[in-house]
Amino acid sequence: MNRSVQPDVSFVIPCYRSQETIGEVVEEIRTTMSARPAVSYEVVLVNDGSPDDVYRVIRALAQADPRVQGICLAKNFGQQAAIMAGLRASRGRTVVCLDDDGQTPACEVFSLLDALTDEVDVVYASYLWNHKQHSAFRNFGSWMNETMLRFFLHKPKGLEITSFFAMRRRVVEEICRYTGPYAYTEGLILRAFSRIVNVPVTHRSREKGESGYNFSKLLGLWLNGFTAFSIIPLRISSITGVVCAAGGFLYMLVTIVQHFLYSDVPMGYSSLMAMLLFLCGIILVMLGMAGEYIGRMYICMNNSPQYVVRETTEETDG
Repeated sequence: MNRSVQPDVSFVIPCYRSQETIGEVVEEIRTTMSARPAVSYEVVLVNDGSPDDVYRVIRALAQADPRVQGICLAKNFGQQAAIMAGLRASRGRTVVCLDDDGQTPACEVFSLLDALTDEVDVVYASYLWNHKQHSAFRNFGSWMNETMLRFFLHKPKGLEITSFFAMRRRVVEEICRYTGPYAYTEGLILRAFSRIVNVPVTHRSREKGESGYNFSKLLGLWLNGFTAFSIIPLRISSITGVVCAAGGFLYMLVTIVQHFLYSDVPMGYSSLMAMLLFLCGIILVMLGMAGEYIGRMYICMNNSPQYVVRETTEETDG
């Protein structure tokens, strides 16, 4: 493919443990796009330090089709960093992000593209909860992510955020301006754009492999969301501290009044220890939250990279 010609659509796919599925996803893209031959496209596959042999598959796909470009990261930086690497390598007027496991239906990509009118910047695929084919743990993680986005990042009510979405080039350029180590595409989109809509699509069950998400990765995603793009957790900590301090002061007044009015009332050791442990726990939580922000500031000051590219298929072919 002539890299000097800008394609109409770029597909960005982060790849992790998907050597058995990524070929089928790319083939589905080819079949779908062939229905509109006038629409040019490219596929950017980013190997996120996968422990399997997925980059060998990516190289083979790139050699067989010049519209496919492969990027290999030096280690596992996480899905969000892999998406950022793919976005920076993409050149399309419109960019579509989707998963590598085949659960996001590439055959319905034109439903998203057709909804991307002049008045719309981003289109997210939406799934009915009773049709979602993720595991119960992944569905719980998605629910937590949705709740966090709505509460901390002011996501519009009713808007569903998924990993299958299409956006205009101006949105991609705004996202790529972010160079910090804690990339979070949903937060970057929500903080700058409001013309975002949903399009319902089907959701498939996983045919091969297993999800690369575990509890630690989901926790890291949540932390990125509400510490990189919101100070609301710090405000909650401050409010909680004020409420606890006020409660402790009132409890002290009650204790003093009881001492003078009812001299035979015993001062309870257990209640004192319970209150002490509660307040100490609140203090530690607030210190931990502040420490999370300070630690991330320190890492940002050290210019930690979002990702490091080991090689690309274009360099290999060259």
